[in-house]
Amino acid sequence: MISLHWVILLPIIFGTVAKLISITTAKKIMVLFQSALLVCVTLIFVAVRKNGPVLENIGGWPDTIGITLRADLLASAMVLLTCFLFLAMVIFVHNKHYADHLFFFLFLSLESLIIGIFLSNDLFNIFVLIEAATMIITILIMYKQAHVAIYDGLMYFLINVVAMSFFLMGLGMLYKKIGVLDFNALETVLSQVKDPQSLILPYAFMITAVSLKAALMPLFSWLPKAHGTPSAPSVVSAILSGLYVKTGVYVFLRLQIAFSPLFDTSELFVILGFITAIAGFMLALAQKDIKLLLAYSTVSQIGVIMIGINLDNPVAYWGGLYHLMNHAIFKSTLFLTAGMIISEYKTRNLDEVKGVFEHMPAVGVATILSILGIIGAPLFNGSISKYLIASGSSGTWIEYGLVFINLGTMVVFIKYGQLLFGSSGKKETVDSDILEKAVVLTLGILCFLGGLFGSELIAILFNIDLSVDLLSYGIKMLLFVGSLFLGLLIYRGLFKKSNCLAFINSFELGFNEICLSITLFFAFMVLYLRVSL
Repeated sequence: MISLHWVILLPIIFGTVAKLISITTAKKIMVLFQSALLVCVTLIFVAVRKNGPVLENIGGWPDTIGITLRADLLASAMVLLTCFLFLAMVIFVHNKHYADHLFFFLFLSLESLIIGIFLSNDLFNIFVLIEAATMIITILIMYKQAHVAIYDGLMYFLINVVAMSFFLMGLGMLYKKIGVLDFNALETVLSQVKDPQSLILPYAFMITAVSLKAALMPLFSWLPKAHGTPSAPSVVSAILSGLYVKTGVYVFLRLQIAFSPLFDTSELFVILGFITAIAGFMLALAQKDIKLLLAYSTVSQIGVIMIGINLDNPVAYWGGLYHLMNHAIFKSTLFLTAGMIISEYKTRNLDEVKGVFEHMPAVGVATILSILGIIGAPLFNGSISKYLIASGSSGTWIEYGLVFINLGTMVVFIKYGQLLFGSSGKKETVDSDILEKAVVLTLGILCFLGGLFGSELIAILFNIDLSVDLLSYGIKMLLFVGSLFLGLLIYRGLFKKSNCLAFINSFELGFNEICLSITLFFAFMVLYLRVSL
């Protein structure tokens, strides 16, 4: 079995070596390399599932001093998802003119860093990897050098530097207090701490930074501009919105597990997740820009994930993790197809795009499959994960809140889905790149397979059996149909002719306002922890 550190290093090494050969040859070899890497990661996943977590100590130093890598079931599943999506993206950009040596070096370096975040067992190493990823993502956002993209890239960079300064401050205070940053040692040491008050500030600093990386309310305003910036390559938007934002959720989970003996903030983050989900779909409804609508819907779905993983219920927890992986698939598909649509229609304005089914049939099919996934249509992947989260919240206000959130998601994608229908005004069907069509159709089909074999996939990915009760699932199907009908009425009454939420767009936060919101969130966390202890 390949060592964990090679899984991290190989993409960046190959991205460097690829500069020595022609770009045409490099692109072909890159597909083979990504396929081989996916096979290796699959073998690691199988080994972890069979034998338990794999721990690798680099350099032979003690765990609390050296660099330690750890592949448990969740980490290896996330690495598997990462390698699969990057393989899909490498195939997608095979014939793109902007996909040169520099692009692939940056793109594969980002893959290495994301894998490293998932496998790292040390908070300081995670900090370093996130900082490096921030620099690379900033360059990728600005890659086509459009003025708006440069502004959005710099805004992304500065905001994340501020947030990770909070994280570093928390790391320093934590290390001074207890002397370890390794997750395994942290869990042991923190379980023996008798004065939780002394660790409020370190925890508050770090959880503030991680909440921004995960795009929680009110710290998400940076995300839509970064993920939906006009000239960013569609594969970059797909990776950022489909995958990279999940690193924030992943680190959040690791922090919560480590600090669980001291602080129980799960109820607070359920509420924040609920508010985030509502704010996300309302802001998505206010958009006319195709990519901004999709970016704000990511904020809403992150809220749903946070609800699931913070509910004190194992069914909801695994449902939240499955939704995290489902979102990576259908949101990547949506961003890729959006890029193809924008490239063909030469506009990002939703009102100016019609007849995608007629003019771009393959793109239309992939789009509708991913829409059915994100709105939780019966037999699609989103329906299984949302069903599990709802089942875990049965009998509480959250159950009804989830229905409302999904209704909002439906209205958003009823609005978005209008681009599929009508007449395109174009005389012939466009002949899109065959590789692009193959990628988006494959991802779209996975949205269906993820629902059809949802229980089996959960059992494979997380080694836990969660059966779907056919009667309660049938009731959810009826509720879905009713919500869809109501969503159509809401869209026709409030959003089809004039957008009643358009005024929200005028409340755009600048750098100073975002920094203020970070500070206020930190102050709120400190106050909440002091009061709740």
